[in-house]
Amino acid sequence: MPKKPLNPRPRCNLCQRIMYRIESRLPVPGGEAKSMASATRRSVGWICANGCTIKSDLAHTETDGNTPTSVGWRELDIANPTEEHAMLREMLRDFVAAEVEPQALEHDRDERFNTGLFRSLGNQGLLGISVPDEYGGGGMDATAVAIINEEMSYSDPGFCLAYLAHDQLMANNLAQNGNEEQKLRILPRLCSGEWIGCMAMSESGYGTDVLGMQTSAEQRDDGNWVINGRKMWITNGSIDEDGTPADVVWLYARTGTDDKGRAELTTFIVENGMVGYSVGQKIYDKLGMRASNTAELVFDDCIVPAENVVGQPGESMIHMMRNLELERLGLAAMGLGISRRCLTAMNRYASDREAFGRQIREFGQIQRHIGESWAEYRAMRAYVYDTARQIDLSEAGNRLDSDGVKLYGTTAAKNIADRAIQVMGGYGYVGEYVVERLWRDAKLLEIGGGTLEGHQKNITRDLADDSDAIQR
Repeated sequence: MPKKPLNPRPRCNLCQRIMYRIESRLPVPGGEAKSMASATRRSVGWICANGCTIKSDLAHTETDGNTPTSVGWRELDIANPTEEHAMLREMLRDFVAAEVEPQALEHDRDERFNTGLFRSLGNQGLLGISVPDEYGGGGMDATAVAIINEEMSYSDPGFCLAYLAHDQLMANNLAQNGNEEQKLRILPRLCSGEWIGCMAMSESGYGTDVLGMQTSAEQRDDGNWVINGRKMWITNGSIDEDGTPADVVWLYARTGTDDKGRAELTTFIVENGMVGYSVGQKIYDKLGMRASNTAELVFDDCIVPAENVVGQPGESMIHMMRNLELERLGLAAMGLGISRRCLTAMNRYASDREAFGRQIREFGQIQRHIGESWAEYRAMRAYVYDTARQIDLSEAGNRLDSDGVKLYGTTAAKNIADRAIQVMGGYGYVGEYVVERLWRDAKLLEIGGGTLEGHQKNITRDLADDSDAIQR
């Protein structure tokens, strides 16, 4: 009886594409692939979510004569678990250094969103990184999302925040929750950069209190919906200095009340050009994230066709909870990029700067700032990428760690940026050395995507329901 091949051709598009890339670049005897993306590490090889198996190239040894045990597990980098992830990171670092870093200071100073650079991300294949490839996306996973957010935030967290709003709050939301017609019509435009998208949930008096939102929608006899209300603090709500609204909005609105008296929320896709949709104001003079546009969106008898409703009326909480996990991971990864840049800057400065005839890194106070920052950065890195590994983009179920990683990582980023300013003194306080901008940008991470207080509440509740999580 013939033996079953070690590496049958993968049945999912992603795995086929990755095998092609690897085999064409890295010849291996027998055509065996050396790694793959969206895979989990097993002692016998790589197994993707769709069941495709590719034999690992790592050597094995016998521990008891029968059990094969990998001897290469110490080489696994949790932040770059596959060759595909490492390639993505390498490409990002080159792109950020060449294109993002040179414009960051200017656009922060002028409070101006670099629309042209943003649209060019589509040519790089970065927009819609988690969107399936049949819709023009990258077909990758939560780890890829974290890598992009970390690397962009090393240079320009404000620009990265615009990316997060488009990629994770609009494109990924649609990919996971939209119907086929909506995905085929809209996702290719989002992934190419033709359209810039956003998500509208917060209102001037309602943020964490989602069920209190006042924006409402009523269905008319002709099937169309009429939306009235205002959304506040919307990243990418306006895409230029002329007040042009976002090309497409993932909008939450009240459409009724359930039998317990709670608001029922429904998701709508609102497109630029629809009657009654406009920008109320662009918000200026922000503390940080000044390179991303923040705006108030107005819906004044806004007419939205029935085909732009996502799912069924009243289902928004399902969409919201599923996507919040990725959003919070993305914000924590932004904090990781901020932390790495600040740690790099203070470490270099501690060698360059001398006081009393000695490098300042020889003084205990400076050693404390650098030492604590290093430990927190490394802890944050492990937590971010371990959480990314666990997140399944198609379903909710990892709120405990998505809340936990954002609670820890965003506060650590702010503290590390603060220490960098302290180490660098007057130089840290001015824009030339970047860290003062990163310190300002880091503060938003403790507010957006869920406040620290909200994460503390969620974690406490989840541990009450699942105390065994502490032992796992």
